[in-house]
Amino acid sequence: MSRFLALALAFATLQAAELPRKAPEFTINLLGGKKLELSSYQGKVVALAFILTTCPHCQNTTQILTRAQKEFGARGFQVLESTVEVGGEGMLPRFIDQFSPPFPVGFNVFDAAQAFMQHSVMLIMHMPGLMFIDRQGRIVAQYEGDDPFMSEDKQEANIRAKIEQLLKGTAGSKTTAHK
Repeated sequence: MSRFLALALAFATLQAAELPRKAPEFTINLLGGKKLELSSYQGKVVALAFILTTCPHCQNTTQILTRAQKEFGARGFQVLESTVEVGGEGMLPRFIDQFSPPFPVGFNVFDAAQAFMQHSVMLIMHMPGLMFIDRQGRIVAQYEGDDPFMSEDKQEANIRAKIEQLLKGTAGSKTTAHK
């Protein structure tokens, strides 16, 4: 019986994140000791990305999100980014200088991002982690770097389509969480 219980518990930890779900409060640490609260963007469509500053796939995602922020920002879209690597705070100034994102970029510990995404500690989290939050403050979709949604040849089109869908309020019931 204990073997069955152990297997059941292991299986439960490998389940995908619950979607949609209300976004809990999340604080991103900014340079200079400032803090950014996710709840301050209630009423906007938010893309929250967890990145590594030296990861080429994360850097590409940042560039895509930069273009999206410029295009969709006036319609109520907001990008937030947080690096989750050890020493991320020290790497942020160079990253911000290099990529000039028109949105806030801060830092958190990896465990906070993993918990926020409901990502099992039993699995590798493939970077970047990208979440979409609707105007009602619900996480309606989330993806990791190894998800087909994030493939280099389709990522920008997929992100743009998801933003358009959420801005129109037609997110529907089709949501994705990477296992």
